[in-house]
Amino acid sequence: MTRLFNDPAAFADEMIEGFAASHSHWVRRVSGGVARNTESTPDTVALVIGGGSGHYPAFAGLVGQGLAHGAAMGNLFASPSSQQIYTVAKAANNGRGVLLGYGNYAGDVLHFNQAQERLRAEGIDCRSVAVTDDISSAPVAEHSKRRGIAGDLTVFKVAAAAAEAGYSLDAVTEIGERANHRTRSFGVAFTGCTLPGADTPLFTVPEGRMAVGMGIHGEPGIDETDIPTADELAELMVEKLLAEVPAGIDLKSSPTPVRVVPILNGLGSVKYEELFVVYRRVAQLLDRAGLQVVDPQVGELVTSFDMAGTSLTLFWVDEELEALWAAPCDAPAFRRGSVTAAVLSPEHSSLSPATELDIPDTTPESQAAAPHILAALTAAEAVVITNADELGRIDAVAGDGDHGIGMERGVRAAVIAATDAVARGAGAGTTLHMAADAWADKAGGTSGALWGLALRAVGDAVGNAVKPNANAVATGVVNAAAAIMRFGKAKPGDKTLIDVLVPFGDALTAEAGTQQSITQAWGAAAVIAQQAADNTAQLVPLMGRARPHAEKSLGTPDAGAVSMALIINAVHATLTHGASPKENP
Repeated sequence: MTRLFNDPAAFADEMIEGFAASHSHWVRRVSGGVARNTESTPDTVALVIGGGSGHYPAFAGLVGQGLAHGAAMGNLFASPSSQQIYTVAKAANNGRGVLLGYGNYAGDVLHFNQAQERLRAEGIDCRSVAVTDDISSAPVAEHSKRRGIAGDLTVFKVAAAAAEAGYSLDAVTEIGERANHRTRSFGVAFTGCTLPGADTPLFTVPEGRMAVGMGIHGEPGIDETDIPTADELAELMVEKLLAEVPAGIDLKSSPTPVRVVPILNGLGSVKYEELFVVYRRVAQLLDRAGLQVVDPQVGELVTSFDMAGTSLTLFWVDEELEALWAAPCDAPAFRRGSVTAAVLSPEHSSLSPATELDIPDTTPESQAAAPHILAALTAAEAVVITNADELGRIDAVAGDGDHGIGMERGVRAAVIAATDAVARGAGAGTTLHMAADAWADKAGGTSGALWGLALRAVGDAVGNAVKPNANAVATGVVNAAAAIMRFGKAKPGDKTLIDVLVPFGDALTAEAGTQQSITQAWGAAAVIAQQAADNTAQLVPLMGRARPHAEKSLGTPDAGAVSMALIINAVHATLTHGASPKENP
């Protein structure tokens, strides 16, 4: 378990501060993460990588000459927010465009895509590569749905080397995509990991058993088996990976041995000596298969706190990819060859100072409604905090167990932002917009992105001109659902918060059409929302980290749907008599 921490909520920030202080030769802290502390070649592509904290040396340990130009660092196991990614990319930009690299998780996809759109809107050419190397998380026919695990390293390394060599953004992107296509990984775990301040691990494995096909965020494996010997584990992993050779590679007809980079990755608690014993057999099996091993890597490269587990990655190189893989680099956690010493960046403030946003003009009617929005958010905060542990428990059945933590971070930030908005005389729309941005930025992860979209959509609908009524709020809720489905790609039946938000929005619209007050309309629609949340127990997840473990979640409601219903009911209480119910899911 994680033993050394102060306030668990401050762990990620304090970790980044300490990392930057101890590796100042390579990195400097910037708003949202870290960037190179050395001068990069002007007019070259910048590679900005990122993901949740808790995976060191990914992602910050891969920032340096010949590797990434910056890393956006989210909270523990939560994707960085679009604001974090944007600010790191701005700090890292060398003038020839930015390539964003990240693992293929719903929250990362949402936030990195939003940051990409924002950068493009400012005239910065930006592309993305989502790593999809985990063969356990989806069949080969659905390769685009696979998770990114230790294969992050191969994709980031060769893309960075191409950027360092002066390739165009198109060419760097193609290199990253080709590397992703040629990378496959398979992992196992003997125990789950425990986050700072938590009493129990995110998942458990029975004594003497091994989880097969687990993720790197505390997601349980897709299967279990008895713990094998080191040789048997090597045979299992090699067998799984050789059963899926990437398209375009023919082991039988190649005139020369096919070349492959093997990466045996420790997830946190398996010791290096154990990994060497396993790799001994991996090397024998790859040689028996007629493969030419190139620059094998054994060690901790993408971890998961104290998880006891390991994964094997095979990177099937061609001539160009091999040369880029072997190119010199110098980062805190990954070094190859000899790089020309780079000049340290000039002294400057590494953290962007907070800027106070202007408050748009509003009317007295809209301004008078803003405190009611703050009261609703405060009620949401109370109910989320009360139920955070239970929301985490529900999420851990088939996911990574961090939903309660993420919701708590987001709603706290939203309340702080809304409090500031009200104090400065903001209208209803602005109050919701400021709360939305704060929620998305501080929570990160999938829920942070989605709640940010939702609150902003409602803010757009109510505006700053008139007192919000039932029709305006209903329009905002419907637009919120549409925005989430557009960005998150979820639809009703996928076992997400959409299964609550869509019927709630439809019911609210119907009730508002009968000229009822917002209190009456919301109350009637809240009944529908609660029933919809309960009904998700009969669904299997088709989106997000829970999707590979779909059957495990049958009989348990979706955590995002439950938290949505809790908040809807809490808001109704503020509309009726100002109470903040703290009922359990």
